[in-house]
Amino acid sequence: MDTGSDEGKTTGTPDAEPPLGSRAPDFIKARRTLHLSWQVGVFVVGLAVVGTGIVLLPLPGPGWVIIFAGMAIWATEFVWAQLVLRWTKRKVTEAAKKALDPKVRRRNIILTTAGLVIAGTLLGFYLWKYGMTMPWDLPDQ
Repeated sequence: MDTGSDEGKTTGTPDAEPPLGSRAPDFIKARRTLHLSWQVGVFVVGLAVVGTGIVLLPLPGPGWVIIFAGMAIWATEFVWAQLVLRWTKRKVTEAAKKALDPKVRRRNIILTTAGLVIAGTLLGFYLWKYGMTMPWDLPDQ
């Protein structure tokens, strides 16, 4: 008899994580050779995406986003990638909660303001002393 209680049910909760393992279609998982070929294909595509992200890290572009996209591709098939993504998601969530803490936000605002005041003071002193002359054009003293 269903009493309407959600006790003991884990499906439908927002924090429930999907089970680990391959997310390949059943007809692919049914044949070992086809499943192995599928895994190789997923690995190669994920490797290409992760490699592109690594190349974009020092260049202009969303390197980290592309790396995590490649990890998500791998996570469709490999348990180790699923575990890495779960760990990353947990750490990002913890960092976001910490950053939204009022004490931490207040400290960050104070430090940013102090840094801007110091940078403005140094810039003002430089302009007062040397004017609009670039540092590499200053006469030797």
